[in-house]
Amino acid sequence: MKYSKATNYALHTIVYLALLPSQKTIGVKPLAEVQKVSPTYLSKVLTNLVKAGFIESVTGVKGGYKLIKDPKDITFLDVIDAIEGTSSLFNCSLENNLHDRQNCFIEKVMNEAELKMENYLRTQSIENVIQKVNENTVNQIKSMAN
Repeated sequence: MKYSKATNYALHTIVYLALLPSQKTIGVKPLAEVQKVSPTYLSKVLTNLVKAGFIESVTGVKGGYKLIKDPKDITFLDVIDAIEGTSSLFNCSLENNLHDRQNCFIEKVMNEAELKMENYLRTQSIENVIQKVNENTVNQIKSMAN
């Protein structure tokens, strides 16, 4: 199973924003540099995170992005759903006289596996990750804050 690079960048961005001191912001350019991605691409990811209500865009000299939701209330699944959507990873497309698509046993197995994975990701918050981040990373992110 593979998630898009956008999900990778979104999860990292949320963690970086959670490391900022309260009310501080960080611009798209430093966020893009630390993740080695183009600012244009990261801007699209940030737009999705704003729409999902995790972050906000602040204009002005001290502008940039900041987290507006508590890290303990943001799960990995929340971020994945904001970027990838909520549609199932597997849908049976086979239909013939030997196979009834509505009762596809393969799809049932795949959906059960997906549900177990979602239940696990629902238990993993951004706060869990922040507690494991090393001090050098925290200091580097804080130094980029506006």
